[in-house]
Amino acid sequence: MAAAGAVSGKTGWRATAWGEYLSEFLGTFVLIMFGDGVVAMAVAALNQSGRGTKIFDAAGDWLLIGFGWFFAVTLAVYVAGGVSGAHINPAVTIALAVRRGFAWSKVPGYIVAQVLGAFVAAVVVYVVYKAAIDSYEAANHITRGEPNSVPTYSIFATFPAPYFHTVVGPLISEIVGAALLVGIILAIIDELGTPVRANLAPLIVGLLVGGIGLSFGANSGYAINPARDFGPRVFAAIAGYDNVALPGDYGAINTYFWIPIVGPIVGAVIGALIYDFCIHKTYLTLGKKPSPTLEDMGVTVEDLTGYIAEKGTLPESHGRTVEER
Repeated sequence: MAAAGAVSGKTGWRATAWGEYLSEFLGTFVLIMFGDGVVAMAVAALNQSGRGTKIFDAAGDWLLIGFGWFFAVTLAVYVAGGVSGAHINPAVTIALAVRRGFAWSKVPGYIVAQVLGAFVAAVVVYVVYKAAIDSYEAANHITRGEPNSVPTYSIFATFPAPYFHTVVGPLISEIVGAALLVGIILAIIDELGTPVRANLAPLIVGLLVGGIGLSFGANSGYAINPARDFGPRVFAAIAGYDNVALPGDYGAINTYFWIPIVGPIVGAVIGALIYDFCIHKTYLTLGKKPSPTLEDMGVTVEDLTGYIAEKGTLPESHGRTVEER
């Protein structure tokens, strides 16, 4: 997930960091469109359209939301990965700057682009589902900005589970979730280990986020991404959710907005440090080298196409390697 550099010989702003910022904007936009969109489905659209009867019906709706975020992350990484590396998350950007040499000069631009992409996507989701949200609020006598508006507010941003009475529990949950996210992402892309090939890394990262949600999501809503939470949270405040959105007052826990910002950043750096200490540095000590790709071995698409046309199958299916062809 390292950013693509400017192409040699190319000119214009798209060949500069601004092209990467635009990529992060669109990638995060796609992330929130599908992510907040599935929550809007679960909260308001399904029950108000007559296609469902209950909001947050325990396991059923949580599975729907988990799968929705899996698709959201997968598609967002496919969209932005080729240009900017698809960080789509300030915590990932900062962790890569700390442990993978990502340019600190680009960090502010990436973060601003990510937050703006999330904000704009929240606006679009609201426009698409406004009728369903209004209908649900009217049917349940919800007043925006009051404590009973948390269900529809949650379409856009996260909140702590009511069984917490201090910020410690949600903060730990966000730290652990983000540590898992970044530590495992580094494993997925580590060329010294078993990196995902055949352009499947976005799919595996999506599965990772879905897994975090299904295993650790209930405590804090698994923001694990400051932009994913803060951009839509700002829009929710503008849309009338007031103190429920900013500063994030929920009764037992108030001024919550900083938890989905600080927790993921701290967790991301911790996850990167743990992975490097336990795995990556061991690879280096063992003298491991990146596994060669077909391109590294000089095998072109035309070579494979010709072999398939001649033999009907890839050489590996006959127990032979490409080199033995």
